[in-house]
Formats: sequence, structure tokens, C-alpha cells
Amino acid sequence: MDRALVLLNLGTPDSPDVKDVRRYLHEFLSDSRVLDINPLVRFLLLHCIILRKRPAESAAAYRKIWTERGSPLFFHGADLADKVRRHQGGDAIVELAMRYQNPSIRDVLTGLHDRGVKELVLFPLFPQYSSAAWGSGVEKFFEEAGRLWDEPSIKVAPPYYDHPAFIEAFCEVARPVLDDLCPDKVLMSFHGIPQRHVRTVFDGQPERELLGLDGGGGDHCLERPDCCSEICPANRNCYSAHCYATARALAERLELGPEQWEVSFQSRLGRDPWMLPYTDFRIEELPGEGVEKLAVFSPAFTADCLETVEEIGIRADEEFRAAGGKELRLIPSLNSEDCWVQAIERILDDTAEGSAQAETA
Repeated sequence: MDRALVLLNLGTPDSPDVKDVRRYLHEFLSDSRVLDINPLVRFLLLHCIILRKRPAESAAAYRKIWTERGSPLFFHGADLADKVRRHQGGDAIVELAMRYQNPSIRDVLTGLHDRGVKELVLFPLFPQYSSAAWGSGVEKFFEEAGRLWDEPSIKVAPPYYDHPAFIEAFCEVARPVLDDLCPDKVLMSFHGIPQRHVRTVFDGQPERELLGLDGGGGDHCLERPDCCSEICPANRNCYSAHCYATARALAERLELGPEQWEVSFQSRLGRDPWMLPYTDFRIEELPGEGVEKLAVFSPAFTADCLETVEEIGIRADEEFRAAGGKELRLIPSLNSEDCWVQAIERILDDTAEGSAQAETA
């Protein structure tokens, strides 16, 4: 077998111990696509402020969700790779790699090289494009592949934020929760990014070539109230536009009326303006607007992790109840559900078909 599929996710500490969390945060926040500031300022901010306090805080949060199999992000990813491998059958090679920490991209690529793999398909487990996640992960993958003497051929599955298979898989997971809860509101909470990331024009950046997209749209993003109401040439590589496209597709498939759902953004870091509205603010405001039962999607995450299980399932639930709400229910992510395995296969098939049509055009 000289071909393999690599599922790529962001990463997780090796344990909830402070030293392991510090190592993870150091690698994560040293990424210039994550903290896109002057390198010297980033170094000082990281070592003089963030890594002095945040590792202990994050470690305490990780301990709330840690299991005998490790972090949810890791074991859901391992289970997903195993299921996709069995679904493909035969001697299929399917591996899980993490942008940060383990299993590292370098180790996975080295192992595949030693097995004689010459062709790779990379499937980022990020539905929407962002430079900090999709762009960083894919760039790192190509960088590490370039270290090999005989670099493999690599094809990358593009963002699938509104692919019917992805949307239907999330709806299949959500329907039992929504039918049981009958929520007053459905909040679709996406991972936030700084507003400056959304405004960035990707001229000359590697992701333009990887995505086959043009730059442009700097006068479009966040300058018009309806800038994310549809995907157009100006915003087709915009994270915010992708998030709203995901939310609209989910709402349509679930037959939610306009007043039954809304979008928010979570997990902000620092004092710079991030994508609005903020999830934690909306969580506290909604009970005052008559919302007693709230269901929360996190459609930027294909596997449950700290940001879903702890930030939403535990912390946001406490905040919602403290503000007068009666019940907040986290809709599980896709994890290793059979519907997600089948969706990945459909997305890969469509990607291959699209590549074949482009080659013959």
C-alpha cells in the first residue's frame, strides 16, 4: 500500500499536569499564525505574562474533562481514524496527526515514509477555513513533508463548511438532543478569532495556492452588515463567512425559524477585538430575553474538547443558570459517530471527483 489518509486536528496536552499544559501552550501560542504580532512582542508576552499564569488555569480546566483514555480530542480522533480505516477496508492506512504535540505531524509522516507511502490525502478536521487553524496545520504538514528526501505527493481536502454530508452528520447528532430538550433558542457558537484575522487579505500567502483562492475583499469584510449573508468572491476564503454559511445550512436542515437560532463566537484571548457577538455575553443575556432552555452547537469543532465540554458544557451551563436560565444542553460534536465516518468518505469522494474534473478540463 503506497497511499494513506491523514486526519489532522489541532492538538492537546499529553496530560493535564501543568508542565504538559505549559509545553502545549508554548508550542501553540508561539505559532505566528495564532499570535500574529511582532516576534519580540510575542516572545515577551508569552514568557513574561501568559506562561506564568495560564498553564495552571488551563490545567485545572483539563482535569475536569480528562479521562482514562486521555483528552476527548485525542481519543475521539483515534477512534475516528480507526473507524475510517475499517470503513475503507482492506489494508487502508489512516492516521491521526496533531498540529501541536502528539501524535506529531513529523512522527506520522516519518512513520508513513518508513512504510513506503508515496501518496497522501490530508483531511483537516477544521470545517471552516481560518489561517490560525486550517492554514497553520496545512502549512506545517507541507513543511514537515518537505524534510523528507523523497517527498510524498499530497492532496488536501478543502474546507467543507457547507458540504451536505457534513451538515447532515451534525444534524443527525443534534436531532435527538433538540427533540428531547425543545429549546427556546439554539445558539451556534463558533471558535472566535481576532477581527484583524478576518480583515486580512491573503495576497502572497501559502493558503491561496492550497485553496485555489484569490485574495481580495478587504473592503468587504466587517464593513457591511450583510457581509456574511452569502458566499461571494470577496469572502469565499473568510472564516466568518464560512461560519455563517455553516449556521444557515444547519438551521435550514433542522427547519429552525429565524427567531429560533443565532450565531456567536467563543474562546477569545487577550484584549484585541474578536468576532462578535461573544458567546459568554450572550449566555448571560439570553435568560433576560425569555430563554429558559438553550441548546448550544459548536460547529467549528468536529471533536469534543476543552472548548466544548468544559467551556460550554460546564462553565457556560453554570453561567446560564446563574443568569436565570433553567437548562443549557451542549449538542455533542461529531467525534467518531458513524454518520461522520460516512460524511468524510463522501467529502473525500467529491474532492477526488472535483480534482479529476479539473485535470481533464
